Amino acid sequence: MSKIPILLILVTFCSKINHLLAFTTCSFAPKPHFLTKTFMLEDLTSTSLGFLSTTTPEFVPFSSSNILAFADQGQNLAGIFFQASLLPYLLFLYFLNYNREVPKLGQFAFQFLLIFVFATIPSGIISKTIYDSKLADVDWLHGGAETLLTITSLLVVFSFRGASTGKAPSIDIPRALGLGSAGLFALACGLGPTVGQFQAHSPFLLGLGNLANSGATLPWVTHVEPMNALSIPTWAIHFSSVFEWIFAMNILWNFSFVTNNPKWKGMAWGMLPLHASGLAACTYHFFYNNPNLQFLVDLQAGLTCLGNITLAIAAYRIAVSNGWKFDDLIPFSNSQNSETKTSIKESEVIPLRTDTLVYQNAESELSLLLKLTFLTISTAYVVKYGELALDLPFSTTPNPLIPLALVFAPAILTAKFFADRSSIEDDNDMFSFLPKQNNLSMEDVKKYGVAGTVAYILTEVAFWAVAFPVASAALYQTTGHWPDFINSTADRATVLGFVFAGANIARLAVPLRFGTALALAPWVDENIINRQPK
Repeated sequence: MSKIPILLILVTFCSKINHLLAFTTCSFAPKPHFLTKTFMLEDLTSTSLGFLSTTTPEFVPFSSSNILAFADQGQNLAGIFFQASLLPYLLFLYFLNYNREVPKLGQFAFQFLLIFVFATIPSGIISKTIYDSKLADVDWLHGGAETLLTITSLLVVFSFRGASTGKAPSIDIPRALGLGSAGLFALACGLGPTVGQFQAHSPFLLGLGNLANSGATLPWVTHVEPMNALSIPTWAIHFSSVFEWIFAMNILWNFSFVTNNPKWKGMAWGMLPLHASGLAACTYHFFYNNPNLQFLVDLQAGLTCLGNITLAIAAYRIAVSNGWKFDDLIPFSNSQNSETKTSIKESEVIPLRTDTLVYQNAESELSLLLKLTFLTISTAYVVKYGELALDLPFSTTPNPLIPLALVFAPAILTAKFFADRSSIEDDNDMFSFLPKQNNLSMEDVKKYGVAGTVAYILTEVAFWAVAFPVASAALYQTTGHWPDFINSTADRATVLGFVFAGANIARLAVPLRFGTALALAPWVDENIINRQPK
């Protein structure tokens, strides 16, 4: 069957919903929002937030002007990034379909993410037109939409965990539960504001687990929680997604051993930017969605786009290892080996390596579930009620370096964990050709000649392409104007200061940056430097 119609459908599909995604959030993380509207608070006694007001929500009629208000967000930096992130993800799904090691439930899990994307569209419209608020401030909608992302991550974890032990779970029941959850959320969107009488700050799942009086009686509390604070169920859903993603990265890394395909380690690395994206969203919520930290939304969007690209690259490399060829995109090609036109799904399933420690010592599903439950609930309570003892989340203009540290420090630790594993494992993984030393340098890149240099340039261009827009957006959020690089020395210095701070954080992951360049070198050599004309 020709594969080119599939790509045509994907591209058409992407272009058709770009404007819808401009006013919603298609990220691997809690929803960012592009409209700076008022926040609603109850009477504050011991403290107040300078960036919050006490406006009472009113019903905003549904009209074309409201829709256009959302569509305008597509011109913002975050909106552009989120729109651009869709096509790489669709390409990721395309290549994933060619990988015979992927369990059927795993394929469905990654496809289910698109349902989460679509779910943010009606919830975003409702939050604006009915509550005149951002989705991040409408807890019951926010938590409900995020639940679909959590379901995606859970299905990824347990599908690949099962496949790693030769006990791939059936797709029927999980698929029914996933689609049923999406249906329930759609029903809630339709009936919640009218029949359910849900208000803008009605907590998700009725605030199950919330402490009385928002924890005001706790001995360490020095601040009053604003009304737009996330409920315990919504925080739990967010942290569940973050922890599930880390579990999934580790399981996919281990999956490379039982399938004897080291390219799966590349998938774990490809998921890292999306992990950082989720951390950016949680950090934004930690500061109660402070509009002065809008650059976190832009950062999350950029990391989402980057993460979807790295996922697509990882899936492409796995597909190639399974026999995918560029000719598969060309209908009616004259390839001598017509069998390559057959979908990999129809090939024999690769037998698992049962002699590996990963296979023999695989963690049980119950152990995974208990660990995830403990981490999720404990972190939700610690963050929700622990931050009430801090002045930082209530600052009108917090130092931007602090939220950046909250985003990148955990992500760098996660990267270091996998880098350490890669350095001690002898398998031929995606970084197997790296020198076994602690400090990579440009000399290692030069060993790959022109291809290595070009790959390094592409890596650095990707970094700076994200750094300058994010720094410019940070200046806009703190000063209210975009940088004037031509006439304002202060603007130039400020943007360069933001970039310098980000570069210093990125410097901690220099081996990863060199490793990325070296990992790209073979592909650059084959597809750019020495590409043969057809």
